[in-house]
Amino acid sequence: MFYYLSTLSEFFPQLNLFRYITFRAAAASVTSFFLCMILGPIIIAKLKERKICDDNERDHCDNLSKLHLSKKETPTMGGVFIISSILISVALWANLTNFYIILTIVTCLWLFVLGLIDDTLKLKQSAHRGLNAWTKLSWQVLLGLVIGYFVFAYPNFSTRLDIPFFKNLIFHLGAFYIIFAAIIIAGSSNAVNFTDGLDGLAVGCVLIVAFGLSILSYISGHMQFAEYLFLPYISGAGELTVFCAAIFGAGLGFLWFNCYPASIFMGDVGSLPLGGTLGVIAIFIKKEFLLVLLGGVFVWEVLSVILQVGSFKLRGKRIFKCAPFHHHLQLIGWEESKVTIRLWIIAIILALLTLATLKVR
Repeated sequence: MFYYLSTLSEFFPQLNLFRYITFRAAAASVTSFFLCMILGPIIIAKLKERKICDDNERDHCDNLSKLHLSKKETPTMGGVFIISSILISVALWANLTNFYIILTIVTCLWLFVLGLIDDTLKLKQSAHRGLNAWTKLSWQVLLGLVIGYFVFAYPNFSTRLDIPFFKNLIFHLGAFYIIFAAIIIAGSSNAVNFTDGLDGLAVGCVLIVAFGLSILSYISGHMQFAEYLFLPYISGAGELTVFCAAIFGAGLGFLWFNCYPASIFMGDVGSLPLGGTLGVIAIFIKKEFLLVLLGGVFVWEVLSVILQVGSFKLRGKRIFKCAPFHHHLQLIGWEESKVTIRLWIIAIILALLTLATLKVR
């Protein structure tokens, strides 16, 4: 909304400030943070009043259930005010005619609704299992196919894949990019969901990845910077910097309430849209492979689950005491706060390495 004030700069030169992405990104970050700070206590109180809490039982691991026993009365579905803060902030500060922004909002809303349904069913069902895993995955993949189709069909998008560390190594996937996009979006959405198991862990890593993507988005949408770093220039992609900044601010705001010991949990209504949104932004700025490095903590959490399930089915033995990996660290004696902070440190190091790759080509 405020972006359109720049159209009046001919009469009020000061309003030209609203044209700059950097200013609007900073404003979006501050706005989403304060929205979280305002909405957080209100929503937490409402959730407590209605006893919308996560029982934190882990059927597959009794020892883990004992460790999390103190969290039984903690309200869940905090993603409601994270996503609300992000979308309100984006509506205020982004250019809403930008096609990248429109599709990113669609992605966020689609997965928000999916997560809301899943969390609601968990609260209503005695088994607390929510949506069937295949049902949830089907809707994530369908979204990915829709986004992938837009990338393939519209001339402003590109189906090229740039390989990190190589200046001229490029693959053009053509129609296969539709499937590739579905894998990225479903994978990133579930990766954040798997990581959301300790106080502050998922949202801390999300805001680190969002900060890295904000820099990559700005560079990708800036012709001079993109050419200097031998990156594909993507007209209009710089606007995604505002969306990433809104995620960063909302992440900080939610962390205020979600840090150890958590006053509220994110729930699928937060983790699914946050992960999917990061994935679709990486697709639009052509940094799909860099997302694997940037979101390395998320990738390892997913791999730990795949390895654990695969090993148990093939060999009848488990690799880890419990999966995802952060629960394994708990069960070998690490305190919860130590696990969270150390994984944050790894996420920061991976973000720095990701940005360093821009010059190693």
